[in-house]
Amino acid sequence: QVQLVESGGGLVQAGGSLKLSCAASGRTFSSYAMGWFRQAPGKEREFVAAINRSGGSTYYADSVKGRFTISRDNTKNTVHLQMTSLKPEDTAVYYCAANRISGTTRYGDYNYWGQGTQVTVSS
Repeated sequence: QVQLVESGGGLVQAGGSLKLSCAASGRTFSSYAMGWFRQAPGKEREFVAAINRSGGSTYYADSVKGRFTISRDNTKNTVHLQMTSLKPEDTAVYYCAANRISGTTRYGDYNYWGQGTQVTVSS
């Protein structure tokens, strides 16, 4: 089992950058693939980015490709989401998630979730 805690959200102007972090508990972090999802008010939770267990493969939603970068540090049990060129439509609660199916972008494949961190992009 793994517990996840996100941080780094906040208010930023359009075109700006933010870096989200997710700290995981437990000694088996490297056995989990990790993902970031987001949920805007009135909308379903959607996939943003994922990274496999080793960090060697990454996956992105088309809407963030080229602007967001997911990375992980298995020595520190952390996963990050570097967000650049932010747009008002990126405004959402961002969730970190873990699963044992490497590379999946499907919400239902993720077993563990953090509490979320709010990202607000002003125009």
